[in-house]
Amino acid sequence: MAKGAVKLREELLRGTDMVDMLGLTSQPYKVEVELRGRITRDMVEEISRLKKEPDWMRRLRLRSLELFEKLPMPRWVPGIEEIDLEELAFYVKPEAQQASSWDELPEEIRRYYELLGIPEAEARYLAGLYAVMDSETVYGNVKKTLREKGVVIMSMDEAVQKDLPILKDYFMRVFPPSDHKFAALHGALWSGGVFMYVPKGVRIPDPIEGFFLIGQAMEGQFEHTLIIADEGSYVNFIEGCSAPRFVGYSFHDGMVELYAHRNSTIKFTTVQNWSKNVINYNNKRAIAESGAKVDWFEGSIGSKITVTYPSTILRGEGAVSRSMVVSMSKGPVLKDTGSKMIHAAPRTRSRIVNKTISAEGGINIYRGLVRVLRGAKYAQADVECDSLIFDEKSKAHTFPHNQVDEITASVTHEATTGRLNEQQLFYMMTRGLSENEAKSLIVLGFLSEILVELPFEYLNVLSRVIQLEFKELGAVG
Repeated sequence: MAKGAVKLREELLRGTDMVDMLGLTSQPYKVEVELRGRITRDMVEEISRLKKEPDWMRRLRLRSLELFEKLPMPRWVPGIEEIDLEELAFYVKPEAQQASSWDELPEEIRRYYELLGIPEAEARYLAGLYAVMDSETVYGNVKKTLREKGVVIMSMDEAVQKDLPILKDYFMRVFPPSDHKFAALHGALWSGGVFMYVPKGVRIPDPIEGFFLIGQAMEGQFEHTLIIADEGSYVNFIEGCSAPRFVGYSFHDGMVELYAHRNSTIKFTTVQNWSKNVINYNNKRAIAESGAKVDWFEGSIGSKITVTYPSTILRGEGAVSRSMVVSMSKGPVLKDTGSKMIHAAPRTRSRIVNKTISAEGGINIYRGLVRVLRGAKYAQADVECDSLIFDEKSKAHTFPHNQVDEITASVTHEATTGRLNEQQLFYMMTRGLSENEAKSLIVLGFLSEILVELPFEYLNVLSRVIQLEFKELGAVG
């Protein structure tokens, strides 16, 4: 990635006002359709009509709306009460058709992605890329070799319009709308996202990326990603999330469903860098069959509030899953993150690693679940929660929940909380480092176990962003 693009991407990760950066107005691109206000049956049916969906999807949306109206608001999460759903636009369609070449996009939309270095990243190391602006997929392209191997990949809207038979068997079956109020809201309003099916035995060495951008304030984004890995296949998917800083907040309620068939592998990496006025409620769940492996990486850098718990149901014997979460809260920011592992078969293994950093009054909460069902013989689950706190104003809380109904299972949980202190800084500064450099290195060392799992390009950008985020902190407590 070019130096200029790297620098601009870092600035966006820090929450820089991209409107100023681009020299654009508060309405930097044209909008063709916008639906906002009270969520009603008419609104939901209008979204389905605009998208030319089959009747089964329209009915699913309406069932989800009924559940949304019945289910209680999850008040146990601090800050959720700030969301006023009637203020938001729930469907925003930019004036642009889905393109397979960057030159086909309107210039004002293309500039967003060019300044973030997305086209260059696609050309250098991605096997495919789908980009969502607001509620619609505006760009989609994959290498010819994937098509030749029988890989099916397209925008979720296109998959629904084509009425692919496989969709009915998987869409919102891994994460049903009845789970909670915001899952139901997602089911009613979803728009945009990626559908992917990897055939038996097909391995895709290069990553696929879905990049999601909220371009305006006071809107909701509800993209849906569904990845199905058939027997013995392998796929690595990267999810990138960004938003410029506008006056007013926006709400993200996306969903990811993964289904790993027998002996397949799915790696799913998220680099979440929403600006500090986005409320992020994310729904992520996988099902792993016998011998399958699911790896989650969640890098939660931005947003005002984030609630996300990557989860795996280990349904087949010998299935394995890891969930590695990095969460940073700097300033008046709340991150409620964690992971969930459900062991439902013998000899399944899971590992959760959760690392949080709190500074300048930031709050981090780990909320995790390990459940071992009766009959999941010799299941093994390991949980490690580490918190690093910069000052007296900042906080870190851990709320683990382990439910073990199988006597042969092994479940461990380890939690540590540490604080930067003057002795650490003094030692490093005596070796010639400035105070800011010492702080950055301590943070990077604290996260090293997780950062090494990232693709190199994202590791490079994320490491620089972490250094920028923490180099200007004041004296430690």
